[in-house]
Amino acid sequence: MRFAPPEFARGVLDAAPDAMIIIDAAGVVRYANQQLSTLFGYQHSEVVSQPVELLMPERFRERHLLHRKEYGQSGRIRPMGVGLELFGRHKDGREFPVEISLSPIGDDDSRMVAAAIRDVTERKRVEAELIEARALAERARESALQAREAADRASQAKSRFLATASHDLRQPLQALALLNGALRRVASDPTIGDALAEQDKAINTMSRLIGALLDISKLESGAIRPSIRDFSLAAVFRDLQQQFDSIAQSKALALNVDISDESAHSDPALIEQILRNLLSNAIKYTASGSVSLQCLAQDDGALRIEVCDTGIGIAPEQLAHIYDEFYQVEVPGNTSRDGYGLGLSIVQRLVKLLGIELDVRSAPGEGSCFALHVPQGLGTHGLAGSAPERLRLGKRQVLLVETDRGVRDATRLLLRAEGYRVLAAATLAEALQQAQANRSIDLLVTDQHLADGVTGPQVISVLRERLGAPVKAVLITGEGAEGVARPPGDPHLRITSKAARAEEFLALLRALLAA
Repeated sequence: MRFAPPEFARGVLDAAPDAMIIIDAAGVVRYANQQLSTLFGYQHSEVVSQPVELLMPERFRERHLLHRKEYGQSGRIRPMGVGLELFGRHKDGREFPVEISLSPIGDDDSRMVAAAIRDVTERKRVEAELIEARALAERARESALQAREAADRASQAKSRFLATASHDLRQPLQALALLNGALRRVASDPTIGDALAEQDKAINTMSRLIGALLDISKLESGAIRPSIRDFSLAAVFRDLQQQFDSIAQSKALALNVDISDESAHSDPALIEQILRNLLSNAIKYTASGSVSLQCLAQDDGALRIEVCDTGIGIAPEQLAHIYDEFYQVEVPGNTSRDGYGLGLSIVQRLVKLLGIELDVRSAPGEGSCFALHVPQGLGTHGLAGSAPERLRLGKRQVLLVETDRGVRDATRLLLRAEGYRVLAAATLAEALQQAQANRSIDLLVTDQHLADGVTGPQVISVLRERLGAPVKAVLITGEGAEGVARPPGDPHLRITSKAARAEEFLALLRALLAA
């Protein structure tokens, strides 16, 4: 018997968005709406009175007969083939994924089933793309995690290398520099003196190059972490004046340092390193005249720290390249080239690390002026005072703590040649014994890293406690002065690098003892 739904119901079924069929208990199609013809490609007359298996791939038809009989016995509204991939078969033979919802119609004697069929090709495509995208994202995440772990391992290895290189490369250079200084104080033959002077220049060149390369490597690896606080510019300016006074005098240049009473808010060691590189650069490119360092308070609450010179200046077309590694401004033919063009590259990296600004004004033949813009501090931690004067050192006693025998012997020879009385120790225990036997210690000089993991700051703290006085101390580090945090409010401590020349080292001692 042909099933013929009322006209109203037929209109509703034809208006449905999905393909709709009604089949009887024998699995014969009794009604199909217009969407079914669109989806499967069959005319209405080609489907009605045909087994429903006509609409599915042949490989599923036999199994579908069993499922259809089971559903006929316990029919209820439900999706068809839960957990299975269902496919429809177009009249032209192509297959496409579908979802089918089943609903029983009528009683057990004349039960029919209504099926709503939806083409899910586009949804399956999107789902597959989402699955692939998630898989790609997961692989990317795993790759990123592996890359990060590899980068962390590389960074740790680089940090270990830098720590070792800083110590192992600078250690013999320090010994050479100190021995050179000691020999120049006792050599009487002018020829030997000239040879030692040339040797000193070579040692200084090697020290500066190694120091600059290690500084750049540490900045690139992220090994340097700023320690931001308020600090007195006066202490920084005095240290710089002491470091560069003799260097400027050797070139007959006037070094004008306007000691500032301002307080800055930044990392004092890194600010000092920036200014040290700028001053070194200024002296290098100035043949006559002067180099100046001053601080100017700005209306916006910032400080403008300027390093200016009367040197050769920089042409406009060269300004864009002065921060490039190994780039040097062209100098006149009768002027010797000095350095390797790394100072300003280090300055640029430090400025970026601190989040401050640096600008430059320059013109050929008129000199240059580099200016740092640093936040102003609220208070000072430094100690004001007058510039140190040279002392009579014959009665001054120094306790030297250094694990490396070569460096220890070289330092002791230099200090004795300068007129100091020297007590030497290789470990903290030996230093305590020396302090117990010799209570009148005027100055403590210690390396940053000693045997058994003991550090220089620990030596200073323990010996000061044992002696019951804030003994003046110099901490020598192969990491650069910026690598060691200077305790705030300690006017009796100075930090210097193993790359320092003998003259600079001795000038630092004199200045500290006079402070």
